[in-house]
Amino acid sequence: MGLTSQALEYAVVVAAVLCVVLTVWGWPRLAGRGLRPVLGRLASIAVTQLAIVCALALGVNSAFEFYGSWDELLGRNEQAPVSVIRHGGRDVTAGVRGGLVQAAGPQGLDRVQGLPAGPPEKAGKVESVRIMGRRTRVVNPAFVYLPPQYFQRQFRRQRFPVIVTISGYPGGIMNLAQYLQVPQTAGRLIARRKMPPTVVVMIRPTIAPPRDTQCVDVPGGPQAETFFTRDLPEALKSAYRVGHDPSAWGALGYSSGGTCALELALRNPGVYTSAAALSADYRVEDDLTTGSLFGSGPQAAQRRREHDLLWRLKHLPAPRISALVASSRQGEPGYADTMRFVRAARPPMTVDSIILPRGSHHFTTWRQEITPAMQWMGSTLTFPQDVAPRPRRSVPPSP
Repeated sequence: MGLTSQALEYAVVVAAVLCVVLTVWGWPRLAGRGLRPVLGRLASIAVTQLAIVCALALGVNSAFEFYGSWDELLGRNEQAPVSVIRHGGRDVTAGVRGGLVQAAGPQGLDRVQGLPAGPPEKAGKVESVRIMGRRTRVVNPAFVYLPPQYFQRQFRRQRFPVIVTISGYPGGIMNLAQYLQVPQTAGRLIARRKMPPTVVVMIRPTIAPPRDTQCVDVPGGPQAETFFTRDLPEALKSAYRVGHDPSAWGALGYSSGGTCALELALRNPGVYTSAAALSADYRVEDDLTTGSLFGSGPQAAQRRREHDLLWRLKHLPAPRISALVASSRQGEPGYADTMRFVRAARPPMTVDSIILPRGSHHFTTWRQEITPAMQWMGSTLTFPQDVAPRPRRSVPPSP
């Protein structure tokens, strides 16, 4: 059973309940004096506590997705390959061993309601995959939503725009699918022609869980920015028919994932030209979950400033990108910074906003914002004009 599977979670919860029942039922028989009753009491307490802790740990991991598989938990991740596997014009469903995008188990996808059902050419499809970082040598779980048009004959050589959606910390990709309902929202908008057919990638911001790496290349540590700006685009382009021009790429996220989305576009406009942020923080700072993100020495302060989005808008040239920020006048601690960000933007950068009268730093608020945010993202991305190469035809051997 997979680490995030419902079957394992239910089995461990049932085992914990049985341990409690057996401990209560057998306690009178262990009430005597002597070594054996004392050892029996100690053993029953230890086993019961272990079962309860395991049940709680599985529940927390399922909700926040610190680890997506047993191998990840035990540190047995495969090393990323050192070369890109090209697949010509064929549709690749991420199952090629040795490629940069590999098929994975459900990773909790089997618990999500409202996902596409039926033939992919009519309903679309959500794939559960692992992204292999060729440079960073990390493996990150992801879901990939493919619209119905991706599988339709008339679009068989068409490339599609990409939205990279990033969860907050410590949440994982399950939060994007289950609570924020990213693939369900994309499917509805595409079906109503309020958003062009788009490939949507759901991924978490950290590349070294349980550490919160944000989207920072840590000196001497995890290279999260490199993963998002070089490894991830390279992997997706090697496995899916997605646009190769930056104008077809955007990033969207909530909470620290929103900060990450803005960071990626502001710092790397040659990779992402659009960013949408729901309840972003606008700066990256060290805390107990991140450790030291900027290193030490004379360059540390400058690296920290360059990851402060308000500082960047004031002191550095504005990039040619489009940004959308969302907050609430009441209930959101980041409202003041959101308005500072809007006022600080200048051409050629453009900024739009979603400001609710009241809200909170929670999915109840973000679900109100995700539909207009994705619709906005669809309007800012360029539908690729280039097409995938024709698949090579096999030549029969000569007689």
